[in-house]
Amino acid sequence: MALAGYFKSTVTGATISAGLVISTAAQAEPHRYELDPEHTTIAFMVDHLGYADTLGVFLEFEGSFTYDMDTQKLSDLKVTVQTASVESFNEARDNHVLNKDFLDVTNHPVMTFTANGGTPADDTSGVVAGELTLLGKTQPLTLDVTLNKAAKYPFGHGRFTLGISAQGVVKRSDFGMTYAVENGFVGDDVQVIIETEAWRAD
Repeated sequence: MALAGYFKSTVTGATISAGLVISTAAQAEPHRYELDPEHTTIAFMVDHLGYADTLGVFLEFEGSFTYDMDTQKLSDLKVTVQTASVESFNEARDNHVLNKDFLDVTNHPVMTFTANGGTPADDTSGVVAGELTLLGKTQPLTLDVTLNKAAKYPFGHGRFTLGISAQGVVKRSDFGMTYAVENGFVGDDVQVIIETEAWRAD
């Protein structure tokens, strides 16, 4: 389920560390970013019978957005998740989640989150308000987002990379997923958790 702050506008030694200082000139234009699939987790937690939350993840996805570090402008954010890639670490439960009671992956193989802007709270946090499409229905979804780090990657691909944490809440019944809501066996509210490294694509 989806992203996920508003992302940090200007990286300075005062807000993170001297090691992350980058020139204003390098930040003064929008750039395209892509989610690094090897360093991205899209997860969810949902209450089970009031005893504990069940954790699940989606293993197949792609996402990108355009962001200007100088002006704080976010645009063209889209994350697409393959619903059949769900994993809750229990085969019987996963098979149930795949069917029509929950994700109905045969008829709805993808879910998407899109956004075209956000509201910064400070240099490293804010909200991104967008839309989640799931089970053929589109509903608003707001993510609280924190920028953990913004710097050139120290090895490997070596690209300028944003480290981002995002969280939000989805109500299953808003999408017609009402199985076990009325009796309270499975929670209606689902917490969405996104941890990602997004590298600069251009």
